Amino acid sequence: MKKLIKIQNELKVPKGNFNSFGKYKYRSAEDILEAIKPILLANDCYLTLTDEIVEIGGKLFLKATATIKDEKDTISINGFAEMGDHKGMSSEQCTGTASSYARKYALNGLFLIDETESDPDSKDNAKDVPKAKNEVNTDLPWLNENTAEFTKVKEALKNGYSIEDVKKKYKLSKKVQELLNQ
Repeated sequence: MKKLIKIQNELKVPKGNFNSFGKYKYRSAEDILEAIKPILLANDCYLTLTDEIVEIGGKLFLKATATIKDEKDTISINGFAEMGDHKGMSSEQCTGTASSYARKYALNGLFLIDETESDPDSKDNAKDVPKAKNEVNTDLPWLNENTAEFTKVKEALKNGYSIEDVKKKYKLSKKVQELLNQ
């Protein structure tokens, strides 16, 4: 689809949000959608987003699909987020969080939005962003139990932060992660 190539080159979505806990800039699925709407209109295309819960390897994931269509072509890309419980959040809020995350990565894939260190928007927070989604950032400090930092993180989790937010700032042992989830 030639229109998609044009859209991918035209779309610019700066990281306009700031996470004060993890001290990094980010863009949300809502930011991407707001930026893409006028470009889709100008190119006579439309976008749909759908969610589905799937089981992979005994774990539940939310699978989001971003689909772009014009008068003759259709292209779809999937994004995934593991379903899990977050302390202080209802099951609906956890599902919404997984949906937002999966949709953002489906949109990133469809429109070639880069979330890595090579992304010009992330130069100022490159130390906080691992090079690959599953790669551990070895520059991060370990979070240890019975420390002031552990207490602050535990309080932040009660106030709506997720383990994923914590992992952007600290390396976590299994034991520390279990203690944080209690």
